[in-house]
Amino acid sequence: MPNWSDVDTPAVLIDLEKVSANLLRVQGYADAHGLALRPHIKTHKLHRFANLQVEFGACGITCQKVGEAESMAAGGIQDILITYNLVGEAKLERLAKLHESIQMGVVTDNETVAQGYANKFQNPKHRLRVLVECDTGAGRCGVQTPEEALELARFIAGQPGLHFLGLMTYPPRNRVAEVDQWLEDARKLLTENHLAPEVISSGGTPNYYQAAEVKAVTEHRPGTYIYCDRMMASYGFGMLDDCALTVLATVVSRPTENRAVVDTGSKSLGSDRCDAPGMGHLVEYPDAIITTLNEEHGTIDLSACANKPAIGEKVRIIPNHVCLVSNLFDQVNLIRQDQVEATVPVNARGMVS
Repeated sequence: MPNWSDVDTPAVLIDLEKVSANLLRVQGYADAHGLALRPHIKTHKLHRFANLQVEFGACGITCQKVGEAESMAAGGIQDILITYNLVGEAKLERLAKLHESIQMGVVTDNETVAQGYANKFQNPKHRLRVLVECDTGAGRCGVQTPEEALELARFIAGQPGLHFLGLMTYPPRNRVAEVDQWLEDARKLLTENHLAPEVISSGGTPNYYQAAEVKAVTEHRPGTYIYCDRMMASYGFGMLDDCALTVLATVVSRPTENRAVVDTGSKSLGSDRCDAPGMGHLVEYPDAIITTLNEEHGTIDLSACANKPAIGEKVRIIPNHVCLVSNLFDQVNLIRQDQVEATVPVNARGMVS
């Protein structure tokens, strides 16, 4: 097996031992607190890892788009929740085909989308599971009050082909008490009106280890935890040593003593920033700062480095936001103890509809 340093650049390296450690750590928390784990596959987009998450104890997976769900179903996953308002006949037709063969769930925060589901799914013997999405403070999609959640739940429950399953939210970070109160109020109101939610689903990696503090929640949907990244480390979720994915780059220029340029720009690393300085973390040169990303170039400030890379040297970069990277590469290299064990396609890459 080749060493990772033999891989041509830019390329993605994924440390399999770190992946397993990250998955087991998060699954262990869920098991210890009686939470169902439904990981979001947007971070890895790989059949292999989705199936590994289920093998380790996940109840199913989360997808954001129908295309992701189609890919994961083809890869053997049998229980999928799509956490996105699905609008239009084309998407509903694709959803219906998935619903024929596996257990599907969807969300909605409005009656228009719910009516679309109702029009497409009318078989009372094979109902589509639907959750009401709630805005618990993040300011994205979601009904705004528990009363609105009740009204929409009533509509869903009244449709012969739909099954009102419960509530879903993507909560704001570090506002546990607020989220807990919102969901508890909604749970109580629904229960009083004979619509007790079977599932209350929350999400996100940054606040994962506070999930059990939101008492109404029954399942959680983390995504980034499988790889971790610089953003998660800056939030206090894990450390840089937990980051399983790195982007391999080659130093192609040293125009000055304190400036290097690598062959890895925004088309390989994304361009998201985080609380830590720069556009990524160089594993071999932790004091270096990636100051600028153009499309194909990354410019690095080496002024704080005692040792500096030479032209032709390969370096590993931990991305600020790893989820973007999975959608930028056709394939990834799976490594174990510095050896490339396999090179595999990113199965759900580009599936954004």
